[in-house]
Order: sequence, then C-alpha cells, then structure tokens
Amino acid sequence: MAFNASSIKTSSDGIWQGENPLQYAFPLLIIQTTLVILMSRAVAFFLKPLRQPKVVAEIVGGIILGPSALGRNKDFTHWVFPSWSTPILESVASMGLLFFLFLVGLELDLNAIRRSGKKALGIAVAGISLPFIFGIGVTFLLRKAIKMSDRIGYAEYFVFIGVSLSITAFPVLARILAELKLLTTRVGETAMAAAALNDVVAWILLALAVALAGGAHSPLVSIWVLLSGLAFIGFMIVVVRPVMNWVAIKCSSDHNIVDEGYICLTLAAVMVSGFLTDLIGIHAIFGAFIFGLIIPKRGELAGRLIKRIEDFVFGLLLPLYFASNGLKTDVGKIQGAAAWGVLAVVISSACAGKILGTFMVALLCTIPVRESLALGLLMNTKGLVELVVLNIGREKKVLNDEMFAILVMMALFTTFMTTPTVMAIYKPEHKLPAIGGCEFWKKLSNSKGTDAELRILACIRGPGNSPSLINLIKSSRSTRRFITKLYVMQLVELTDRSSSIVMVQRARKNGIPCIGRFHQGEFSEQRAAAFEAYNQLGRVTVRPTIAISTLSIMHEDICHIAEKKRAAMIILPFHKQWKIDGDQDVEINVGHGWRDVNEKVLINAPCSVGVLIDRGFGLGVQRSPRDGDLLKRVCVVFFGGPDSRKVLKFGGRMVDNPEVRLTVIKFVANAGSDGNIKTQSTSLEVSVELDNNSTASMNYRKEMEHDEAVLADFRGSCNGIAEYIEKETENIAEDVLAIAQSSEFELIVVGKGRFPPAMVAELDNHHNAYNELGPIGGLLASSGNGIKCSVLVIQHHDSTHDDKSLNLKMFNKKDGSVDKCVTNL
Repeated sequence: MAFNASSIKTSSDGIWQGENPLQYAFPLLIIQTTLVILMSRAVAFFLKPLRQPKVVAEIVGGIILGPSALGRNKDFTHWVFPSWSTPILESVASMGLLFFLFLVGLELDLNAIRRSGKKALGIAVAGISLPFIFGIGVTFLLRKAIKMSDRIGYAEYFVFIGVSLSITAFPVLARILAELKLLTTRVGETAMAAAALNDVVAWILLALAVALAGGAHSPLVSIWVLLSGLAFIGFMIVVVRPVMNWVAIKCSSDHNIVDEGYICLTLAAVMVSGFLTDLIGIHAIFGAFIFGLIIPKRGELAGRLIKRIEDFVFGLLLPLYFASNGLKTDVGKIQGAAAWGVLAVVISSACAGKILGTFMVALLCTIPVRESLALGLLMNTKGLVELVVLNIGREKKVLNDEMFAILVMMALFTTFMTTPTVMAIYKPEHKLPAIGGCEFWKKLSNSKGTDAELRILACIRGPGNSPSLINLIKSSRSTRRFITKLYVMQLVELTDRSSSIVMVQRARKNGIPCIGRFHQGEFSEQRAAAFEAYNQLGRVTVRPTIAISTLSIMHEDICHIAEKKRAAMIILPFHKQWKIDGDQDVEINVGHGWRDVNEKVLINAPCSVGVLIDRGFGLGVQRSPRDGDLLKRVCVVFFGGPDSRKVLKFGGRMVDNPEVRLTVIKFVANAGSDGNIKTQSTSLEVSVELDNNSTASMNYRKEMEHDEAVLADFRGSCNGIAEYIEKETENIAEDVLAIAQSSEFELIVVGKGRFPPAMVAELDNHHNAYNELGPIGGLLASSGNGIKCSVLVIQHHDSTHDDKSLNLKMFNKKDGSVDKCVTNL
C-alpha cells in the first residue's frame, strides 16, 4: 500500500483491512513513546552505579534511537521515526516542557532568592560572567570553523553561545546534591542559592536571545518583542496575580470542599499564558514559567497542582522532550579532526569559565579550597535549560546541525562529569561529638536533682504520625527533673518522580528552628501550628530537621543526626498504620522499604531506639472520675534484662505527669513452668555473638541484680503515684496479649528482647512476623489479634555489647554445652 504523507490520519482500521498502523499518527506515537521510555529506563539502569541524573539517560537514550546509532538504519527510521511524525512527537514533548516550566516557576521562591545573601550572589555573577567572556572567543572560533556559521549575525550567535556556556541546570543540580547527600551542607545550600539566581538570569538572557534572533531582518522587531514581553510580565503581576491569590484562598484548608473548576482553570491558564508569549514572539515556555512564578507559594494550591500533573509530566511527557533532542543529535555531523577539536575547545571553555569563575569568588568569600572547587564543579551542571536554548537556536536557524550536536555533547559531558568529580574531590567529614548517645544517656541517668536534658530524635513520614508523636512526648515530659529537647525529623523518600526544587525548599540546616516552614511538602499549616504550640510547653523545645534520601541509605542520615545531636533515643514509626473506619480498623501498609529502614536503624543506631506502633495514641483519652482531668493510660511491661530496664526508665519519666496514669506490670515465670532453668540460672553465662565473631559475656546473676535494683529504685520513688503489679505467668504471650486486648490501656511500652532464660523457651515457640520488634513486640504489632492500643517497643543501646540483633546463646559453665538459643533480639 502506497503511503501519502500529505494526508496524515489519526488512526488506522487495523491490519485485517490491509492497513499498516505505523503509517498513522496515533499508533505510531504510541510506539515511539514506548520505545523512548524503555530505552531511557534501560540506559538509566546501566548508569545507576555511576549515580548519573535521569536527564543524562534520557538524552543518551534519544541519541541511541536517533541518527547517531539505530537511526542509521534507513528502514528503522522510515517505519519508526519517519520525518512526517517529527512535528507530532515534538508537539507532545513541547506540551510536557510547557507544564514542566510551569512547575519550575511554581516551585521557585523569589523571596528565598532575595534572601540568598551576597556570597551566593557573587558566585552566581562570576559563574555567568566569566563563561560569557569566554564565549566571545568561542564565537569567533565557531564562525571560522563551522560551515555556514558566518552567515548568522554576530550578536544573536554570541548570545546563544554565551547562554549555553553559562547556564547551570537548577533542577538537575538539586537531584545531584540530593544523591550526594549535600543538600543541607554549606556547599549544597550555597550551590542551590547561586543556581537559582543563575536560572533567573539565564531565562532573561534567553528571552533576549530569542528577541535578537527574531529581529534578524529588522532591529525594530527585537525592540517590539522585548517591550511586549515586559508588558506581559506587568499584566501578569498587576492583574493575574491578585486573581491567583483569591483562588489560593478558595483552595485553602479552611474550605472543606475545593471546586475542581479552580484547578482546571489554572491548568488552562498555563496554556493560555504559553500561547500569549508565543504570539509575542518569545516562546510559549516563558508564559508558563511566568504564570508559575506569580502563583502564591504558601497555602495548598501549589501543592495540589504539583500532585495533579507532576507524575504525568515527569514520567511520560518530559522524557519525550529529552529524547527528541537526542533524536535530533547526529554525532556523525562532527566530522574530521577540526570538528572534534572544536568540541574539545567548547567543553574546555564551558568547564574553565564556570569552574574558575566560581572557584575564585568562593575563595574570596573565605570558603575552603576543596569546597570552592566542589562548588565550581556543581555549578557546571547542564540540563533542561541548556537543551531549551539549543532547540530555540536550532528553530531560529542560529545553530546548524553540526553546532547543535557539538553543544548537546558538551551538555552531556559536563553533566556526566559532575557526580564522579565531586565525589572524588569533596568528601564531607561528619565530625561526631565526643559524647555519643549511650554516654549521654548515662550522664542523664546519673544526674539527680538537676535539670538534665533528654534529647529525642523522632522520625515522621507525614502528618499522620504527628498527633501520636506529640502525645507520646507529652506523656514522657517530666514536670520536675528533666528538660526534653525534641528533634522532629521528616523522612522524605528520594525517588525519580520527586520534584527536585520542592525537596530543596524543604531542606533546612539540621537543628535550626523553622517550624513555620513545615507547611511545605506533606505538612499542612495545621501540623505546623500543632508543633509550634507544642514548642511553647514548659521544659520542652522542638527543633525540626529533615532527611532526603533513597530508602536504601536513609538509615545513615537518621543515625548520623542522632549522633550529631547527641540523642538519647530515636523514635521510629512502624511501617504499618491503622485507620478507624466505623467499627473496623483498616490496616495501611506504607511499604516494605520503610520496614527495611527501621531494621537498619535498629542495627546501626548509636543510641536507644523505640518503634511506635500507632493505633491512635492520645486520641481516645478518658476522664479521671476523681478530678475530671483527661488521662492517658500507659502500661509498662517488665520482663527483666537491659531492654526492660530501659523501658522502666522511660516510664519513670511519666510518673509525675498529671496527664498520665502509669501501671507497671512485672512478669515472673511460674516456678513450676521451667524449674530446671530457674534453679540453674545462677550458673548460666549469657554471651552475645557479634558479626565479627567476637564474644562479649555478661553474667546472668548480675543482670538479675540490676533488674532488682532498678525495680527497687522505681518502687521507692514512685510508690503511691504509679500502680505496680507482679504477675506470675505460665504463658507470657497469652498474658501480654490479654492485656493489650482488654482496652484498659492506650499505650503499652515493652522491651525488644534479651529476656531471662526462664521465659526464653516459651517465647521461641511463637511465630513472629516482625522479628525486628522481638517476640513480644512482634506479637503486639500483628494484625487480627483484636488489639486497639498503641505499642512502643524499645531497644536499649548497650555500648559494651553493641546490640546487633544477633543470636543470644546461654551456655552451661560446667560443660560448655548450649542449653537454649534465642534469636532475633
């Protein structure tokens, strides 16, 4: 069947009627999109060990599909990427670019840029001006070396070359910094502030370049384009911005029902803004970018818009744009030694201008040499803006195919080199304080009669973790002896779809009070107000911090901050949550990856760790019949051993809290249940086998003495305030489960493991679905047991034995044989 390119139809009637779907626009677009996504994902998989940003894989994937590789096969090009389909593919890709630039403007905070300081301003100016100066020489060279380049006016040619050399890709840089864990370091914050300034200047220069290119035939055209652009910006600020402020108020949390019409009209306004700037003669993306800038950043409108379109734009449309650039890049156009020499000169000029300019100014700002060099390398990152510049230059006939290929290769090389060179040159050393978490707890425990400070690092994944966390800390807030300093760490998973600029706006220096900024991301203004109100409580201070990482290494951030802040305890949310739906509790699993995070923290933590299994603690408090006060009913379960002693100490902080009714239940194994073990317990020696095959011993008799001493001290100081019960048991699991099912308590606090030998055999016979919580904690965390109360499982950090969740073996001293083996401590 002959194909008539002049009559393109949308869809075919199918192969059974003798039609080839690849000769119709929509089926071919589906095939092209699928190939682009599969190829970019495959390249990203191979580049993952090199920690390259996603944009590199998408461009390389497009180059492989284009005339540089697979496109050399004429049959492949004819059927999969025919010339008539290029405008269709680029139109869809440009729609993704339009909304991406809207997101960039939506997420870019001009107030933050104004507050960036003189240091970032100086670095940004040097990073732009020196490459521009280098661009003068490069322009002369290119006009001589590249064919047909001398036919282009020098001014517009120079502006396009200068902009392409001086750009820093703000979103790509944010992703690289997050991958390298530099977002909250001094280098990362300075780089992002300078890159934001650079980004704004780059768009202004690009608008100038487009205006100059459009006025090639008449200088008056360029002037009219610039004046019209300024008028458009004025109209958006004076007229559209107040309207969007009104829309943002309507979409705030104060209004329970948000009209979907507001969201739809806003998205339509993005396209209208793009059409107006295209009508002016600049480019459609400028209209979308300016419209995103004027939308209020506070409130929920910006967050709702991002959630609506981010996945579709980042996951589908934007990869098409990057790939379309690769499809237009023909490396074969770079022919001969002279052309490759020009490529080397362009890359050298881009790197030298950016790195040297940034490096020198950073040194003048008293930034150390290594940090200054790292800043220069980071500022040399290219990406989307670079490709936009090159595409516009190609569309305006300023850049030919050879020059386009050279500049695309330059952008790829400079971005590719950023991560490995920064990793090689700049390795920030986390200087840990002399007093670690365990030593600090000992210091705290030994201080009597003084206002000792208890530091807790509480991790939260979202607003749902906040109420129970606040209630837990309020319950443990002592009114007499201790001051509590609470570090609230928001855990943000770094994924491919995460908006890079939003992550940067979330990031703040660890420990600096910025509760007012908790409205960003998942935190609503109500949560910010809750933490701020809690911060006003006596003897409690709240400091927010953040961890932005992939789940595989997030535990490193948590453990590092715990050590840095000298935390006595880390509190983690369990990887499952329960939501009350009528009379039923609906289980919500937030993902297995978060369970792995908890397990790694339990193994590597420098201090004690508590895992909170939240079933609405503090939301169902009862009134005391005596005084009518709201009381939180808390039960501390004591079995014996280091973890149980830690639990008792934690519960001791609740004793003098008038809002808590504390009950301590000590379980004692029935003498008849395992008499042999009980009579021989004084001759047992317990040892912990570590990963490195070393063995640390502890005498079980001393453990019993420690238990009795701690209990005696607790009963002496808390007699009459807290209820103390000793309970003989033949089946520990069933008795603990009965307490949890009784609905008598809102919170049960238990130790993770290291139980006395008399209780070991019975616990070992029970299936445990959550080994990281120990046998009792795993039982109380399981679903289907009718448990309504929340549970806090505590693991004590022992500097001598260094808990590693490994095997505990009990040896008989007489013959060295193994009597019992307890796993999953």
